Amino acid sequence: MKIDVIGDIHGCIEELHDLFHALGYQWEDNIPFHPDGRIPAFVGDLTDRGPNSIAVINLVYEMVVEHKRAIYVPGNHCNKLYRYFLGNNVKQQHGLETTVAEWKALDAKQQKVIQHHFMTLYEQADLYVVLPEVNAVVAHAGISADLIGKTNKKVKTFVLYGDITGETHPDGRPVRRDWAQSYQGEQWIVYGHTPVKKPRILNKTINIDTGCVFGNALTAFRLPEEETVSVPSKQQLVEEKFQTFD
Repeated sequence: MKIDVIGDIHGCIEELHDLFHALGYQWEDNIPFHPDGRIPAFVGDLTDRGPNSIAVINLVYEMVVEHKRAIYVPGNHCNKLYRYFLGNNVKQQHGLETTVAEWKALDAKQQKVIQHHFMTLYEQADLYVVLPEVNAVVAHAGISADLIGKTNKKVKTFVLYGDITGETHPDGRPVRRDWAQSYQGEQWIVYGHTPVKKPRILNKTINIDTGCVFGNALTAFRLPEEETVSVPSKQQLVEEKFQTFD
């Protein structure tokens, strides 16, 4: 098995196409496939903030659900959109408003199709995926070694939001512990969620959310090669969105 784990897309469909091209994928029946049988794995946060979340939903649904040529784990933005589609009273902010606006611009029939596609994709997804063939775990915001194999509420919170303390920064962002600092596991943990300027490798963890929607890059981590491939973003750079570490 050969895997290409793809970082947070956030509606950046053009960059996703560019990344598939850079990774050597070809197109057949309007979906990408790799001549060497490589499998893409999406690390969540498909939608929100970017220019074309609906196109990303359609493509990932086709690849994962219809053709079973890809793997997907949900991110916190995916969870929020799912709760919106359930009819929950979700605040349309932090990017959800862009996806909802796109969706509402469709006719009623298309709206039903997109809602069904996304909810099916989300409901069929595991919280995180263990890939023993490449000695890796894919989880949106990461996962600590002691939680691998579990699926309780604590696990769900960790993989969607990171190792949050319950406190918030002045700008409203949750305070998160740097769990990767103390990770001592043997498996790669491949994650995103927190935008960084370049892939952050620490112990055997790698953050591949290189902030495409904030103007930096879209990144994939290839296994078993342990290589990263990035393509530049077409969005405007928003410098303050990137996390720096000591």
